Amino acid sequence: MNVQWYPGHMTKARRMMQEDIKLIDLVIELLDARIPLSSRNPDIDDLAKGKSRLILLNKSDLADPAANGKWLDHYTDMGIVTVLLDSRNRKGFGTINRSVQEACAAKLERDRKRGIIGRPVRAMVVGIPNVGKSTFINTLCKKASARTGNKPGVTKGKQWIKLDKNIELLDTPGILWPKFESEITGINLAITGSVNDEIIDMTELSMKLIDNLKMSYPSVLGERFGIEEDNKAAVILELIARKRGCLKKGSEIDYDKASRILLDEFRSGKLGKITLEMP
Repeated sequence: MNVQWYPGHMTKARRMMQEDIKLIDLVIELLDARIPLSSRNPDIDDLAKGKSRLILLNKSDLADPAANGKWLDHYTDMGIVTVLLDSRNRKGFGTINRSVQEACAAKLERDRKRGIIGRPVRAMVVGIPNVGKSTFINTLCKKASARTGNKPGVTKGKQWIKLDKNIELLDTPGILWPKFESEITGINLAITGSVNDEIIDMTELSMKLIDNLKMSYPSVLGERFGIEEDNKAAVILELIARKRGCLKKGSEIDYDKASRILLDEFRSGKLGKITLEMP
């Protein structure tokens, strides 16, 4: 299953980020805690060369707690200040200011030696579509400073937000990269909703999710849908469809409807706390 999605506005957004990066002290990158590897845009490493970095593992409430700990250790061992974040429930925000100061410690010390004191840290907030950047900024600012939506690509332009006397944020549109380096990356991005559903074969995608869950979280589907999991993905999807009444006229299986139910329940956390990839 080859998933690729790079609409034209993302090219413009990347150029804009390249122009603005010279104004920035710190790059705050939001990752989806369920897919911390697949949700890392490799272009950001090139754009952010020489800049301080802070990684926020967002949607950590939807991810496997044990996996969260491993990913936290993974990025911390790489020398990147990393925070577990749950933007929807406002968890993890108490450490953001301190983490910004920690990530920018070397820069702030250079400023101090040059006699520059009190200048706010200028941070660019980046991430893939639908990773929760706008919700993060709104929660951080405690007001609707950035638009939010449940579709990838809601934030189309840039906007500066003065957080307090210590931090100024530059919000940017969510961008992917022109070509995903592996089939698994594209599939993971599609499963979590960072790729437009309208270009995806949802039935095929749901079966990819079923295969992943059978391997990594056996019994999750059986417990949720009351079905026998010891079957091929197509059979499991049919069983889910029958359990949820996804039938067309003549008792024909509505695979598309069943697929959307399965993906929606994964994305909302109804299947449980699940991480699709490990470090």
